[in-house]
Amino acid sequence: MTRKESKDIARVEPRILSPFEEIEKVFDEVWKRPFSLFGSLMPRLKSEADVVAPAVDIYEEGDDLVLKAELPGLNKEDIEVKVTDDLITISGEKKKEEKVEEKNYYRYERSYGSFSRTFRLPIDVQTDKAKAKFENGVLEVRIPKTEEAKSKERKLQIE
Repeated sequence: MTRKESKDIARVEPRILSPFEEIEKVFDEVWKRPFSLFGSLMPRLKSEADVVAPAVDIYEEGDDLVLKAELPGLNKEDIEVKVTDDLITISGEKKKEEKVEEKNYYRYERSYGSFSRTFRLPIDVQTDKAKAKFENGVLEVRIPKTEEAKSKERKLQIE
């Protein structure tokens, strides 16, 4: 009996960093967010990554696999989409809008920073025919299924 490979939808493949890359990553985080070290002392503060990472839906519609991501406040020039045979990566950067030094802020909740999310595609698709559009803060990526993926679908009789 052959074992069928599992295709998780939202599994991110871990990348093993060298010790130098790990140190560089820590220094980058400290310079970007110097108070992130106090996160355990102030649990009510969200990290920028929590705020910026987009909500994503992945579903089948007709002959397409569709991915929709909410990206309010971004322009299409700030977004990058990469598709391989079985992975799709959405990345981008939300830039800080303005720097105001004259006002006294009582609360500052607008977020900025970069994000990257990778998803394993649950079915076989034709990556060379993928299309993306960005409208009203929503990114929509449509990738046609392969003929093989379409033929695997069958309607079941309910008993």
